[in-house]
Amino acid sequence: MGELAVDKHVKFILTVEKDKDSFESIVMEHIRLNGAYWGLTTLDILGKLNAVDQDEVISWMMQCQHESGGFGGNIGHDPHVLYTLSAIQVLALFDKIDVLDVDKVSNYIAGLQNEDGSFSGDMWGEIDTRFSYIAICSLALLKHLDKINVERAVNYIVSCKNLDGGFGCTPGAESHAGQIFCCVGALAITGSLHHVDKDLLGWWLCERQVKSGGLNGRPEKLPDVCYSWWVLSSLIMIDRVHWIDKEKLIRFILDSQDKENGGISDRPGDAVDIFHTYFGVAGLSLLEYRGLKAIDPAYALPVDVVNKILIGR
Repeated sequence: MGELAVDKHVKFILTVEKDKDSFESIVMEHIRLNGAYWGLTTLDILGKLNAVDQDEVISWMMQCQHESGGFGGNIGHDPHVLYTLSAIQVLALFDKIDVLDVDKVSNYIAGLQNEDGSFSGDMWGEIDTRFSYIAICSLALLKHLDKINVERAVNYIVSCKNLDGGFGCTPGAESHAGQIFCCVGALAITGSLHHVDKDLLGWWLCERQVKSGGLNGRPEKLPDVCYSWWVLSSLIMIDRVHWIDKEKLIRFILDSQDKENGGISDRPGDAVDIFHTYFGVAGLSLLEYRGLKAIDPAYALPVDVVNKILIGR
C-alpha cells in the first residue's frame, strides 16, 4: 500500500498547470476552470497552496467571466453554473471572494431557477440535480441564498428521490452516487436532511464498496477512486460512514497512485489525471488520513475555508 506521495502529487499538479501543450491540458481546455479547482483544492488539502501564484491564477480566472456574471470553463468559452461554482471555490481558497461583483454573480445563478424549483445549467436549459446543488452551494458561499426560492428548490430535489433511497438527475431517473452527493449536499446546506431516509440510502451507498475496497457509482460497475468522494461525503452527511471498511478504501486509493511521477488514477494500473488526483486526496481527507487538512463534505472545500466564509473564523 505504501504512503501518500505528497511531494510527487504536488509536482504532478504544478506540471499539469504549466504544460499547456500536453495531451491532458489540450483535452481539458474547455473545462480548465474546473481543473484549477481540482488542482488548487488538492494543493490546499496537502498544505501546499502557497506553491502557486494566486494573483496569476485570479487574473486568468477573471478573464473567464462574462457580462452576465457567469464564468466559462476557459477564456472565450460560454458561461455555465459548473464553472461559476469552480470560480467561487477557487476564490474562496485564496480568501478573495471580494474581487467578485457578488450581486452580479448571484443574480446570474438565481436567474437559472425554473418555476418547478429546478435549475438550468445555462441559457440553453438543460436541467439536472447537479445544477441544483451547484446553485445552492454557490449562493450559500456568496451568502445570497435568499435570491432563490429555497423551498421549491428542495421540493424539486425531493421529487428526484427513488424507492431505493437514492436520487437521480431528474424525477424518475436512476440513482447514481454522483447525483446522490449533489442532492444530499444541497439538502444539507439548506438544512433539509430530514427528507432523506438515512438507513435506506446508507445501505445503498455502503453496497457500493467492492472486494478491492474501492467504491463504484452504481450496482455492477467497476470501482473508481472518484467515488471515494461522492459516496463517502454522502455517508458522512447522513452519519453512516461507519458502514464501510475505511482501511480497505484507503488501501485502494493509495494503490491507485503513480508513485514515480505523481498523480492518482481511477483504479490501480491506469493513467493518472488531475480529476482523480483531487478526488483521491479529498477521499483520504474524509477518511482522516494523517497530515491532510479536513475537507467539508457538503461544500467540497477545506473546513477552515468554509468556516472563514460562513462564520468568520
